[in-house]
Amino acid sequence: MIVLHARPSPGFREAVDAIFGAGVVVHADESAPLDAVAGEITALLHVLTPVTADFIASAPKLKLIQKLGVGVNTIALDAARDHGVAVCNMPGTNSQAVAEMALSLMMAVLRRTCFFDARTRAGEGWTADPSELDQVGEIGGRTIGLVGFGNSAQLLAPALAALGAEVAYTARSPRDVPYEYLPLDDLLATSDIVSLHMPLTDATRGSIDPFAMKKGAVLVNTARGELVDEAKLVEALTSGHLRGAGLDVFAEEPLPRGNPLLGLPNAVLAPHIAWLTPETLVRSLTVAHENCRRLAAREPLLHQVV
Repeated sequence: MIVLHARPSPGFREAVDAIFGAGVVVHADESAPLDAVAGEITALLHVLTPVTADFIASAPKLKLIQKLGVGVNTIALDAARDHGVAVCNMPGTNSQAVAEMALSLMMAVLRRTCFFDARTRAGEGWTADPSELDQVGEIGGRTIGLVGFGNSAQLLAPALAALGAEVAYTARSPRDVPYEYLPLDDLLATSDIVSLHMPLTDATRGSIDPFAMKKGAVLVNTARGELVDEAKLVEALTSGHLRGAGLDVFAEEPLPRGNPLLGLPNAVLAPHIAWLTPETLVRSLTVAHENCRRLAAREPLLHQVV
């Protein structure tokens, strides 16, 4: 049995049916455990609901956990390894969507899109204090630092350069690219906009200190919320140390009511959907279908992590 644990849109469900036929059981309640079907699952198509060690132990027929995306921090990898369950991801399938979302968040923060949208809808389009316009800005002429230089950052960098930005990056090692390589501390201290494009690991968790960033800078995060100390981020945005932030990911998801980020006018927020486009879903399901075929045929799997 192949199970998709996600609440699919109509278009997503159509794509599942078109690519897999009737071969997938959709478990649409993302908050509910898979206990009722755990004993029959051979392949799990995983989106965001954590795959725990207890679940893996309860699924004796499970042979493949296929992440529809890149980050595997929501999967109990050691438990998968111990039980002989393969874990695969799909690098590159969502890079275009994530790169475009990062760019859109930068622009939304700099141009204060949400602020002016709300005023316009309220019939107050030209009534804001003129000083509000002093808080907008352009991509061109700014230094934009990319933390991590994987597929999404590689797509984003030339678009930023074409708009007139100075692009810098940090990664585990310098690349042969026409952008300046900087150590993380230097990149944070000198960039007008910092955009995160790295995985969440024990080494990267909490590695981005908002107060290590340049005063007046913008933080964009389409990677993982736990890369940043969220309490410090709220303080940096509230105090004015940071101009703003564009966030698609959070330490707790979905972002709960009452989270202080919800009340900050200089934060543009989205519910972890940077990767989620119809184009990404078709690419992702195609890779997942191929890996399920390979699993049945006992052939080497694509992008195996465990």
